[in-house]
Amino acid sequence: MKAMRLESIGNLVVREVEQPAPGPDDLLVRVEACGICGTDRHLLHGEFPSTPPVTLGHEFCGIIEAMGAEVKGFRLGARITGDPNICCGRCPQCQAGRVNLCRNLKAIGISRDGGFADYVIVPQKQAFEIPLALPATHGAFCEPLACCLHGVDLAEIKAGASVVVLGGGVIGLLTVQLARLAGATTVILSTRQQAKRKLAEELGATASVDPSAGDVVEQIAGARGLVPGGVDVVIECAGVAETVEQSTRLARAGGTVVILGVMAQGDKVRIEPFDILFRELRVLGSFINPFTHRRAADLVAAGTINVEKLISRKITLDEAPAVIGSPPAAGEVKVLVVTGGA
Repeated sequence: MKAMRLESIGNLVVREVEQPAPGPDDLLVRVEACGICGTDRHLLHGEFPSTPPVTLGHEFCGIIEAMGAEVKGFRLGARITGDPNICCGRCPQCQAGRVNLCRNLKAIGISRDGGFADYVIVPQKQAFEIPLALPATHGAFCEPLACCLHGVDLAEIKAGASVVVLGGGVIGLLTVQLARLAGATTVILSTRQQAKRKLAEELGATASVDPSAGDVVEQIAGARGLVPGGVDVVIECAGVAETVEQSTRLARAGGTVVILGVMAQGDKVRIEPFDILFRELRVLGSFINPFTHRRAADLVAAGTINVEKLISRKITLDEAPAVIGSPPAAGEVKVLVVTGGA
């Protein structure tokens, strides 16, 4: 079968590999769609931990074509979305319910072969069935949505709350929708790209700001800003130093900041601890998707979250290395690698 392999840092190739066989607890899934994530670019450049050589691709869905002898509750021909993050269930973090912080965490598409291939092996506990009537391209959004759900859960958004989302990529645009769904009545997106600001407002943002038009903190939290004094919740979704540094300054006293965007490992930012202390800000990191994948799949299947508008283009597996090796195109939100009629 064909697969896109990270052979070593900086070396991404599509080549023929042996088709995997499912173990007793595994599903063999024919991949229909797999999303390109910013983390894939970090993996290529050695900015996120991985174990090459490995087949990338952690945002996938597909059809079950074979099953191990001990698999129960699934049927051949069903469509599943895979939660890529596999915890051990035994370490102290897992035993405390913090499975995303598992000391032995493994991830499909990062530390074991993933969905940028014709087939992928998915342990049955990581698989979640979604309707065959649902477009496969929509199923590929379950994993990023699950990560956004965890961030919104940590933010504890209350009905009537004010929220700022920093970053207009797929994570930011999914988070805008989840914030409104959680009851926020003011949701402001900050991004330089006009097309993404317009799209955010179509998806539920009540306002958007352009960082290139002036200081974002003044535009939002200044005396003449959209929410003088700051907002209840800031969710950083861009994964860049500038927006991380803005995040604490945009929150009101007693507010919450959630860091959801992924910066390159080793990058540093400047913050003012006295400001966090004096205004008693709650600053949280949000890592992957503990116990949120089923909820994400249900939201996508129900059409509650609009993912169709987030699809920028569909490409073949052969085109994927060049796309991952290049910065996202202007206005691009989500690029999907698809097969067949997906």
